Amino acid sequence: MQISIDGQRLWSSLMAMAEIGATPNGGSNRLALTQEDAAGRHLLIEWCEEIGCQVRVDGVGNLFIRRPGKRNDLKPVATGSHLDTQPKGGRFDGVLGVLAGLEVFRSLHDHNVVTERPLELIVWTNEEGSRFAPAMVASGTYAGVFAVEETLARQDANGVTFGQALEETGFKGSLPIGEPQLASFFELHIEQGPVLEEEELAIGVVTGVQGMRWFDLTIHGNAAHAGTTPMSYRQDALAAAARLIDRLYTHAVYDTSGDTKVTFGCLEIDTPSRNVIPANVSLTVDLRHVVDEQLDILEERLRSELADITGTFGVAVNLERTWASPVVKFDEQCVAALERAAKCHGIPYRRMMSGAGHDAVYVSRVAPTAMLFIPCRDGISHNEAEYSTPEHCALGAQTLCDALIENANSLEVNV
Repeated sequence: MQISIDGQRLWSSLMAMAEIGATPNGGSNRLALTQEDAAGRHLLIEWCEEIGCQVRVDGVGNLFIRRPGKRNDLKPVATGSHLDTQPKGGRFDGVLGVLAGLEVFRSLHDHNVVTERPLELIVWTNEEGSRFAPAMVASGTYAGVFAVEETLARQDANGVTFGQALEETGFKGSLPIGEPQLASFFELHIEQGPVLEEEELAIGVVTGVQGMRWFDLTIHGNAAHAGTTPMSYRQDALAAAARLIDRLYTHAVYDTSGDTKVTFGCLEIDTPSRNVIPANVSLTVDLRHVVDEQLDILEERLRSELADITGTFGVAVNLERTWASPVVKFDEQCVAALERAAKCHGIPYRRMMSGAGHDAVYVSRVAPTAMLFIPCRDGISHNEAEYSTPEHCALGAQTLCDALIENANSLEVNV
């Protein structure tokens, strides 16, 4: 069954959503469960109800918007992403996946097409993690990774809990956590990297997501006078941190596969002063790889380098692993459905792994799942300058549409 989506309507929807929480430099600011986020959700609900969809909300604020099928006793085929953004985020990250799903629903409505299985458009709460840590916490709660009580108790920087924010915005729903169960799930997203644009490809069929491990590290040295303390007597916590960063970064750079990634995103000197040797330095460490065994080796390298700096600089270290996500392999049948859709329309594509985490990571634990990417200009994301063309947005939505229809008309998929 061939249904053509309306690319111009999709673009208009994207731009209308971008007006909610618009930032001065063309981006978006809709932190999770703020009034701006709630306004975006209400606009989406209004659009969906206009075409006869049914809206339900679960206990952590995830939206499940159903388009009925011929066999509503069967598990739905689902798509979606998130509407929350970074404080100065873009107009496409997450939002594209939600509004492309809406466009599929609208196109089916235009053509009076009813699929065998029902379709579900999902908006996952707090994907970004920029208000309530960690990221993807609500999809993780749906998948049973996080306890509901723990999720509701998480606090933002002002001490407001997740549960309070749900109540304040009116998005504390009654749908049981983990419902509905899904026959399959597809998530469309911008790549958030430069590969597709560099290779002049319109679609990335995502086969999985690389493994990630986050650490909080504190290095304890000894404060002393910068002018009177000989270099050989120093216990410089910042110098030790610099050695660690340099060695791990160099190790990653010399991995010719490009699969090793090391990032130190935050660094803080306790009571910094121009003429005092830093005594305590706190930093974050982000390790990523596409192979779990190699990620183990990378973590071992981190611990080995820490042992080295304790001896060399006379410092003590405290390392805490705060989060870990293993390498995810998406469902091959779902991946193949996306490939068939791209080939059918002659869209240039490649298979690829995702370097970033997405809600599909947790959903894949409980349902057959796959993702597809479209290019974003210069690979920029989490930035007001984030941009994807109307043409690429339309091609992504069309590929998504075909895969959803194929799966929704199959009664053999996870009955």
